[in-house]
Amino acid sequence: MKKKIIVVAVAIVAIVLIAYFGVGRNLYEKYSYGTEKENLDEFFGVSGDELAIIYKNVQSQDKAIVRDGVCYLKFLSIEERIGEGFYFDPEYNGGTLMFTSADGTYETVLDSSSYTLDGGAETNLGHATCFMDDGLLYVASDYMSRFINCSVDIYDKHVRIQSDWDYYDAMEVTSDTQIRSLGGIKSPILREVEKGETVELIEEMEEWSKVMTSDAFIGYIENKRMKPLGSKQYDQPIAPDISDIAPITLSERVVLGFHSVAGTTGNDTIYSMIEEGKGMNVIAPTWFSLVDNEGGIRNFGSSGYIQTAHENGLKVWAVADDFNYRNETGDSTISDLDILSDTAKRRNLERNLVNSAVELGADGLNLDFEKLNADCGSHYAQFLKELSVMTHNRGLTLSVCNYVPYNYNEFYRLDVQGKFVDYVLIMGYDEHYHGSGNIGSVASFDFTCYGLDKTMENVPAERIINAVPFYTIVWKNDGGVITDSYLTLVNESEYMSKYNIQYDWDESTCQNYAEWQSGSATYYVWFEDSQSISAKLNAMNTRNIGGVGVWRLGYGTPDVWNLIGMYKTMKTESSN
Repeated sequence: MKKKIIVVAVAIVAIVLIAYFGVGRNLYEKYSYGTEKENLDEFFGVSGDELAIIYKNVQSQDKAIVRDGVCYLKFLSIEERIGEGFYFDPEYNGGTLMFTSADGTYETVLDSSSYTLDGGAETNLGHATCFMDDGLLYVASDYMSRFINCSVDIYDKHVRIQSDWDYYDAMEVTSDTQIRSLGGIKSPILREVEKGETVELIEEMEEWSKVMTSDAFIGYIENKRMKPLGSKQYDQPIAPDISDIAPITLSERVVLGFHSVAGTTGNDTIYSMIEEGKGMNVIAPTWFSLVDNEGGIRNFGSSGYIQTAHENGLKVWAVADDFNYRNETGDSTISDLDILSDTAKRRNLERNLVNSAVELGADGLNLDFEKLNADCGSHYAQFLKELSVMTHNRGLTLSVCNYVPYNYNEFYRLDVQGKFVDYVLIMGYDEHYHGSGNIGSVASFDFTCYGLDKTMENVPAERIINAVPFYTIVWKNDGGVITDSYLTLVNESEYMSKYNIQYDWDESTCQNYAEWQSGSATYYVWFEDSQSISAKLNAMNTRNIGGVGVWRLGYGTPDVWNLIGMYKTMKTESSN
């Protein structure tokens, strides 16, 4: 009996022990921390000579390439993530990568280890600056960082790129632990993390938080193993020794009058234009126009005109356009894209414009390219940069005409103009334009304010010129057929008297508005006059912009010019 009791007791103990250790093992397996190491090739999605790219706490879909110990980045990735600065012409000298600053244009060709500044002495990097692979351009990260203010940190499987130096939420690791690929103790380990390390908090959650380590591993650490350190700023590297453009501007507000010159004899009208434009300090004759796809221009310029302007205290900014010659001749073969995308042609155009302005004795160049399309964007930006360097080297002020900025014309690159152009001129008119069949104001007050505010997002206020219209449009709706005709300020009084037109102030547009019936037709006019121009000038003065332009001389009236004269000195008076 005793033996039976012992056997039963042993069995019970055995069962208990087995149950205990079984449950314990299960509990251990459930609650113990996993030790599996993450496969970093799979985690980063790389193989061979590839490196994952970490930018702004996010892993990019693009990959970097390592060759002979040098990290290379896709040109398209650089443009998209780090900021536009480089320009690549695949045809010029067999493929040339360019970077333009106030110093000039740095150039390197495909597979070369050296680069030059404006064709001068070579600087050798000891490895290829750039190369093509599978139809894509790759740029050495150390070459890129010579020109763009960024940091590039290279690790075994990934590279971290930083181009902004904002603040981030820092966390201190309070005990030795691991950063894991996902939240949870069984998630694979990316690497060990030591007590005292600082990590960047990306997303805080209940028990685990998404963080990034100092070597750019993005994963998860338990909240109980970290404590907040507050806000810290990224360490900014020493900026590249690249010069910024020093603007050539006037010491007072610009008052610019566009002078439409349709031939050399048109220069003789300068005297009446000066007589009209009281308070004007810049006159801009429409002298230069594109004539071919090689960068050739037509030139109506006159040194005598410039001498007369100077004698009357005016500076002359010669206007260069891409449409007048085409309109006059009907030549539809001229292509902005053809010229601007070809470095040899583009630079020929730049030389022609600058040399012509200098030979005439002009004080500046005003660019009025209105035929661009989205395909021209990067080429036009490079054109403006190169042209800016050339004009500054010759002492010319560069101003550029732009439509009121909207998404559909953003390829005019106000961001680039804000850095390289002396004055960004907004053509603050044609809100509703001739031939559109869309009845409305040429330049309402809200339209003007929108153009100013949108431009100021990219351009310093003191370098913005807003051009106002010295004309309006008379709209006619006859049975749904809409036609229109121009009406200038100088002819408005006669027109209103002739047709006995009565008008009322329209608060929504800040213009005098008239609507009347004649026969089967209804007519509509939003007048530009001293009241509407005064409202626009007040908006411009409030924003303290660089000046006003008028399209065009010959259309103005004394009362409006008196207002503009007061606007020119308003800034000076308010600062005294």
